[in-house]
Amino acid sequence: MVNGVPARGAPGPGQCLRTYLREQGWLGVKKGCDAGDCGACTVHVDGVPVHSCIYPAVRAAGHEITTIEGLADGGGAEQRNGLHPVQRAFLAEQAFQCGFCTAGMIMTVAALDEAQRADPARALKGNLCRCTGYGPVADALARLGAADDSDPVAALAGEAGEAGAAGVSSPAPAGERIVTGREPFTLDLALPGLAHLKLVRSPHAHAEIVSVDPAAALAVPGVLAVYSYLDAPDVRYSSARHEKIADDPFDTVLFDRVVRFAGQRVAAVVAETVGAAQVGADLVAVQYRLRPAVLDPEEAMAAGAPLVHGDKDPAAGIADPQRNIAAEAHGGTGDVAEGLAAAAAVVSQSFGIHRIQHAHLETHAAVGWLDDGRLVVRTSSQTPFLTRDALCRIFGLPPGRVRVLAARVGGGFGGKQEMLTEDVVALAVLRLGRPVQLEFTREEQFTAATTRHPMRITVQAGARTDGTLTALAIQTVANTGAYGNHAGGVLMHSCGESVSLYRCPNKKIDGWSVYTNTVPAGAFRGYGLSQSAFAVESALDELARKLDIDPAEFRRRNVVRPGDPLVSLSDEPDDVQIASYGLAECLDLVQAALASGRGEPAPSGPGWRSGTGMAVSMLDSAPPGGHHAHAKIAQRAGGGYTLSVGTAEFGNGTATVHRQLAARALGTQPGAIELRQSDTDLVRHDTGAYGSTGTVVAGLATLRAAEQLARLIAARPLADETGAGGMGAAGPALLSAEATSDGTPRSVSFNVQGFRVAVRPATGEIRILHSVQAADAGTVINPRQCRGQVEGGVAQALGAALHEHVDIDAAGRVTTRTFRAYHLPQFGDVPRTEVHFARTSDPLGPLGAKPMSEAPFNPVAPALANAVRDATGRRLTELPFTRDRVFAELRKTLAGPGAGRED
Repeated sequence: MVNGVPARGAPGPGQCLRTYLREQGWLGVKKGCDAGDCGACTVHVDGVPVHSCIYPAVRAAGHEITTIEGLADGGGAEQRNGLHPVQRAFLAEQAFQCGFCTAGMIMTVAALDEAQRADPARALKGNLCRCTGYGPVADALARLGAADDSDPVAALAGEAGEAGAAGVSSPAPAGERIVTGREPFTLDLALPGLAHLKLVRSPHAHAEIVSVDPAAALAVPGVLAVYSYLDAPDVRYSSARHEKIADDPFDTVLFDRVVRFAGQRVAAVVAETVGAAQVGADLVAVQYRLRPAVLDPEEAMAAGAPLVHGDKDPAAGIADPQRNIAAEAHGGTGDVAEGLAAAAAVVSQSFGIHRIQHAHLETHAAVGWLDDGRLVVRTSSQTPFLTRDALCRIFGLPPGRVRVLAARVGGGFGGKQEMLTEDVVALAVLRLGRPVQLEFTREEQFTAATTRHPMRITVQAGARTDGTLTALAIQTVANTGAYGNHAGGVLMHSCGESVSLYRCPNKKIDGWSVYTNTVPAGAFRGYGLSQSAFAVESALDELARKLDIDPAEFRRRNVVRPGDPLVSLSDEPDDVQIASYGLAECLDLVQAALASGRGEPAPSGPGWRSGTGMAVSMLDSAPPGGHHAHAKIAQRAGGGYTLSVGTAEFGNGTATVHRQLAARALGTQPGAIELRQSDTDLVRHDTGAYGSTGTVVAGLATLRAAEQLARLIAARPLADETGAGGMGAAGPALLSAEATSDGTPRSVSFNVQGFRVAVRPATGEIRILHSVQAADAGTVINPRQCRGQVEGGVAQALGAALHEHVDIDAAGRVTTRTFRAYHLPQFGDVPRTEVHFARTSDPLGPLGAKPMSEAPFNPVAPALANAVRDATGRRLTELPFTRDRVFAELRKTLAGPGAGRED
């Protein structure tokens, strides 16, 4: 019995309970890992929570199974409004962002007793959340412990407040569907005749494919087709999605004759079932001719190194294929040598920033079909329109013949600003003429998707005795991996705001993004700034200490101020300006918080050393070169409005904010706005939900369209009196309006992160006692949601700084292939971050708002490094700060002058 309904049919041999339940139509059971690590698949077997991805379906025979869809039915007298008490608590606290993990989290919490809920770090160690940082989950548990019996639906309706006003925490429109498992994600649909696709991947880091023999695979019962380079269009493109396709090198084809990293796709097998497709993929015989591989970017630039894309010329958009340089950046202003000579103190340090994975709980996935001869692809993407355009180019189809749409996306963080599944699914659909689905495994996410760009950054900085900067230079070598998707954009961005944040007459930047035979890097939250911020903020902190100046005061003396030019690669003017300024207030807020004594007390045992640190970051409000959005809004028959936008919802909160913006303009409640989004059939164009543009670009288009409709509505009574009101037999005609936004001119936002930490050199443990971030977010349209973005960004950045790492062996293979090997932060790993907002309003953003999706991530690692430096006297320059690394580094300086404070 599943949720009181008899199950249909017996499970297949070896089938897990998760896939069996989804076949039965219980789509609230999610896949995040298939290894028992993440808990997204949690269900109850006779009231006991289990990870259904590792629970054999055959063992469920004779037992009562409860999924998220049936949880409320067992709520008894406590059930109200069709919700279980835990569902009510999660809804009331909005304890989700993307929502992909939420069903599993709720199922686990629903089985806890009071004592277990009192120890959530232990009770929830089997449930992972990548978005929230677990803060609102803790709030939901606290609400349960307080026996709060209030009606969350009514309470949240009250919170929506007056006419969608800015500064009101309007609830997420999908909230009730998320907590009940009814909100559809990418693969939560049933298609008759659906076939499944599995990819054959290269075991070698660099090789030429001599032959692909599909005979054994085609002999497997249920296998329908095998596709390889022999069957795919010979059209070059980039998997990266940008408004201007020339921003990325055309170094990729659908199936290449040369494989350039271990994990690259070689062939696709399509079958009636996932199992048959996998068996077929294992039997495809591929003969390779091995080539020498290069894994290190410094070695790759050296003379005589193996060439990763030596067969291509610069016309493909590659900076120098004969030196393995995908992109490079050089520039600056003034004379750095003179500036260093004039300095009273100089710092020169090199910093290593490692690979990390996005680890969104929903893996890359796409499903495609033909609709009256038209290709339709439903995908987990941040860029449906740009993906549609790429498919048209690859397959020679006009835009009207291709539709791309996204349901709710289970997390992105930049990782879904790529086309990694849609092209091969489109190939199979067009060749077979039937629906085809591809879903990455968690292992494929680690070995064959993208990562953050690893970088080696050297910083030179000099200042006078009063702390005034005289010179600032950075040299960056980025490892873009086997393909140049985002190579140039990430490099340019990393060389941008981290340097332009500071006033300095002499600046110099040199950067190279280098091909290697490793898993490709790509877009990641911060888009290069988290790497450069770690290096620059660490070096400047060290410079301040050399001059015996308080690091916060050092920054006050050197950061840009209103009216200052923003200078990095060039002092030529562009479209970025300091349209509003909250940095000084952010510095004050963080300093005051760290001095307040709030947070946890320092450990009482021997050998602990405590310290504080902070770091600053700045972010442009949109990517350069234009970012476009189109929005439409129309009156609905019977009342209310329909708003259509192109931007996707993946936990970034755009669905909530867009309704608030439209409601504000129209003088109504957000609940009166029906939102339709992320579908190329809805609006003309949308560049995509990346670069923190969901509010400041797409939201501005929504606000403009709603304001235009409000003016039309206001003008109609006068027009009606003059006989020009468009009155029909059934009353006035329904009005509509539309508007666009192009992402220019751009403003900047600021974030300041502070930590108070305790460090135990004898074990390498870093314990965070107090975490605080102040954000210059302009007008905060939805405080709860914006606070959640900051908390989640800090949590993700702490995971990157302390735990997470993607490792590659000497053969170029990724060895961290599961969450448990990767150490994605659990509930007990993440401290609560105190969040403050500066009181600013930006004239360029909708209602004065600034972006706050990527920005909170960037200052975290350097602030942590600076706090550890303050505690121990030792500068950590290599991320991540795992215990073994910290122990080894601090052994060099266990005691001595300036080694911090022992508690």
